[in-house]
Amino acid sequence: MNVVELHHKAVDVFDSRVAAVTEELWDQETELPGWDVRTLVNHLVNENKWTPPLLSGSRIEDVGDRFDGDLLGADPQASWKESAAEAKAAVTEEASQRTVHLSFGDTPGRDYVMQLFADHLIHSWDLARAVGGDERLDPELVWACAQWFQSVEDDYRKAGAIGDAPSIPPDADEQTALLARFGRTA
Repeated sequence: MNVVELHHKAVDVFDSRVAAVTEELWDQETELPGWDVRTLVNHLVNENKWTPPLLSGSRIEDVGDRFDGDLLGADPQASWKESAAEAKAAVTEEASQRTVHLSFGDTPGRDYVMQLFADHLIHSWDLARAVGGDERLDPELVWACAQWFQSVEDDYRKAGAIGDAPSIPPDADEQTALLARFGRTA
């Protein structure tokens, strides 16, 4: 799969998890310290909203604070759907070839799309765990994420974007191993 397909599939996986969130679950705590379900979904809506301007060449300062705060409003499901459609439309083969201007410097578009892919995939598991949903992730997506993450895991950890990896048994499956590398205990 190419980066566009990976991104789109991970957004779809997260979408299926959001669709399962009922009204009483939005305040449910997740395993991410200080984050409830609403905060987690808002985080991905925020990423989705940033995707079109960044992939079209905007800089952080061009966007400013327009995506700060609560982006879910009174209809979190609709807000998620709208942002997911916008992000998927922005993530194209052409866009993945551009340079993206991120807070830590210029980055190849492909690398940015892989970051988005990984965040949607891993947070799909977080959301499923929080709401008692299906925690299984597509093995192809897990494999692709694990391959990409090898080269950036240390940078993520040094930046504080992920916690320490918990111990896992030597015979752990690929999903359990990947989640551990992202600081999760499956």
